[in-house]
Amino acid sequence: MLFIQCIYPYYNPYVTAFSSPLPDERIYHYPLMQSPFLPAAILLSYVYFVLSLGPRIMANRKPFDLKPLMVVYNFALVGLSAFIVYEFLMSGWLTGYTWRCDPVDVSDSPMALRMVRVAWLFLFSKFIELLDTVFFVLRKKNGQITFLHIFHHSVLPWSWWWGVKFGPGGMGSFHAMINSLVHVIMYFYYGLSAAGPRFQKYLWWKKHMTAIQLIQFVLVSIHISQYYFMASCGYQFPIFIHLIWIYGTVFFILFSNFWYQAYTKGRRLPKSSTTANGALHQNGVAKNGKTKQN
Repeated sequence: MLFIQCIYPYYNPYVTAFSSPLPDERIYHYPLMQSPFLPAAILLSYVYFVLSLGPRIMANRKPFDLKPLMVVYNFALVGLSAFIVYEFLMSGWLTGYTWRCDPVDVSDSPMALRMVRVAWLFLFSKFIELLDTVFFVLRKKNGQITFLHIFHHSVLPWSWWWGVKFGPGGMGSFHAMINSLVHVIMYFYYGLSAAGPRFQKYLWWKKHMTAIQLIQFVLVSIHISQYYFMASCGYQFPIFIHLIWIYGTVFFILFSNFWYQAYTKGRRLPKSSTTANGALHQNGVAKNGKTKQN
């Protein structure tokens, strides 16, 4: 607690040196947005549970049968992700954005406030998705919990907290909209997979999940790279541009490597009979040849 008290006065000047003089006041009343310490505590607890506490609790227990819960969970995320995509489109991307240099609308207009709301909802969905890994632990599927999976699940909510806190909307929100669109497809796949063997015949497109991910990162990188070729751009948060470009590039390389290893060299090919929410393992190659993308 002493450490937190010492650094608290400094986190805001550090961020504002790279982005904006003040946090966005419109987001302050939303859950988790008053300070970075509650989100940080949640994410640290998540990492501790996944890597230490959870496996120790489950060591002498039988794995839980969570298939009915996972069917509901996955299809609920399909609906939530689809709603987020719709809200991003209707709060800017189809109602005024140029798809090039789009600054954050800092007004209190209904459209601007709608963008603030969906930006927060996207962030909140990342905390919900921490349950992906919790389910792995409770089902004793520890072999599917890779470093990249944990890294992605913990770093994305943390980085997006700052994005929503200071710049909800504008060109920095494009990758969130695309990511949510991919999640509609991804969680639909997981929902069918969790529903049981009778749906396996509809899961022939497992390989294409990686292709969808690669397309996602290409689109994000191309869109954000426009910033570097513009004579001027009114987007207020260039640090977010740099972080998004790095994110898209790094994960494109990682998924390209997986594609090469799994589908070109024939290594780590996923089993056709894999079911439930571990059929594909997010952002990395899991043991036993299973992968899941996010």
